[in-house]
Order: sequence, then C-alpha cells, then structure tokens
Amino acid sequence: MTKTERERSLAVFIDLENLAMGFQNQRKIRFEVQKVLERLVEKGKLVVKKAYADWSRYPSYTAPFHEAAIELIEIPKRSQTGKNSADIRLVVDAMDLAWSKSHLDTFVIVSGDSDFSPLVSKLKENGKHVIGLGMKGSTSDLLRDNCDEFIYYEDLERQEQNEQQLATDLNTYLPPNLPERQRELYSLLIEACNALRRENHEVIYASMIKDTMKRKKPSFDESYYGYRSFTHLLEDADNLALVDIERNPKSGTYVVTSFSGERDRKAHQSKPGNNDKSPAPPGAAPGAAPGAAPAERSGARPGRGVPRRRR
Repeated sequence: MTKTERERSLAVFIDLENLAMGFQNQRKIRFEVQKVLERLVEKGKLVVKKAYADWSRYPSYTAPFHEAAIELIEIPKRSQTGKNSADIRLVVDAMDLAWSKSHLDTFVIVSGDSDFSPLVSKLKENGKHVIGLGMKGSTSDLLRDNCDEFIYYEDLERQEQNEQQLATDLNTYLPPNLPERQRELYSLLIEACNALRRENHEVIYASMIKDTMKRKKPSFDESYYGYRSFTHLLEDADNLALVDIERNPKSGTYVVTSFSGERDRKAHQSKPGNNDKSPAPPGAAPGAAPGAAPAERSGARPGRGVPRRRR
C-alpha cells in the first residue's frame, strides 16, 4: 500500500478555552467532542488525546471528555500562571511527542488560535502531517492556511446530518424482514465507504473498509453477525446492491468500486436534462422515477446471473 493508504497514527491536542470562547461568541450551545473524534477516526488511529483548560471553569465538559478517553491537562487560573500557559503547555507536549514518538505521523490541533502557527510550522519541518480544526468565526486565517488540512466544526454538523439521512434512506429499501442487527451492520459498512471516499481513496480495498469499521466501532466482528469472513459480508452486501465489488487482479481480494449513495449521485448527475434534485433510491429499477420503490430481489442482482454462493 502507498503512504496515503496506510493507517495514520494521530495525536490530538484540544485547546478547550479557545473553542469555548468561540462557541460563546457565536451563541452556540456547546462543543461536542464526539463529533470531532468521529471525524478524526476516519483518518487513522487516535493514539494520543489531550485537552487543556482550567477545568474548574468548564465542569460540564469533564464527563464527556473522560468518556472519550481524553487526558485532561489542568491549567490553573490565568492570574496564577499567566495568559498563555495553556498554549505553552500544549506546544511543549506536542514537540516532546514529535521528537520521542516517531510512529506518530499526524498531529491534530483543535483550536483557532493564531499563536499555534509556529508550532504547526515546526511540526511540518519534522516531517509531520498537521491537521487543524476550529470554528469558522473564531479561526485565524494564518493558522488555517499553515496547516496541511483544516476542518471546520460546522462541516462536522452537516456531515452528521448527511449520515442520519443516509441511514434513513438505507432503511427504506433494505428487505423489510431484515433484522435490526443486520441493518446496523450495513449502515456501518456504508459509513466506512463514505469515510474512505472523504479521504480521497480512489481504490477501496476490503481490508481498508474493515479497518475503518473497527475504528468507528471497536467491538465490530463480522462473526457476530453470522459471517465466517469479511469477504462473505461484502458478497451479501453486493447481492443487496449496497456495494459493487470486484476482484483485485494482483491480490485476488475484493475491492469496492461503488456503493449506495455515491453510485446514485453519479447516475443522477450523468443523466442529461435531469433537473430533479432527488435521485431514485438505491436498488430501484434503472430509469425509475425519484421515489420509486426498489426492485424485487431474489438473491441475485439484476444482470448478474447466478447469485454468489452464500456462507
């Protein structure tokens, strides 16, 4: 696999005070760290997670941060430690890890403070990939433009809405007698495929999908859902028209060429003169109008001949 296809090891540093002030200025309810972690886990394994604040000022955040296994670094009151003590402690910890833990290849700075721009530059000098994350209204242009990638918190909120819509659409065309456990499995599968596409993976290997599913849900095991191997899971998803799979000529393993949602968007966009913004649901007969019911299935996908051998 190429460098971009290998699993990254991430170190995440959260400047909570900067985020909290940004939320107050924009009159939002609160910062939800779980949304951040769900997006970052798509990029790789979260090895280090640290958050910096005077936690006596933010007691409502301690429980969700603890539940997310984030190390809380206590920074006493500013009158005792000085204005930038949290920033300095974060910078020291980040540089220490950059030098002592060579396996950490990606550093995530969750803040919009321009004071972290020199840290970003130094991390990049040491061969680290740097991702920034902050709010649009309170993020410095200097910090944003200096990062290799920058994610806006507001985009995470839209992503969550899209995934909820995806789960709703998925349930509308899966067989009505399919157990709830299987529905959750296929929803996780499509979420993983979408995550890999967001990371610009043109070829989606079966192993990459499984790794992403396990990062999103560490307890995932295909045998719990009745499959002897992940290959059998993909074959069932293919028979249900959730994914299109084919054998990789070199390795002989499956790769996913397209999947539910992505496939329908492409078909809708390529249809000449189509002004309707609502694509036909996945599984509907070719040329079916938006809102049409999915085609009946008998174990094999239309045009595919004999169904694959089931487990």
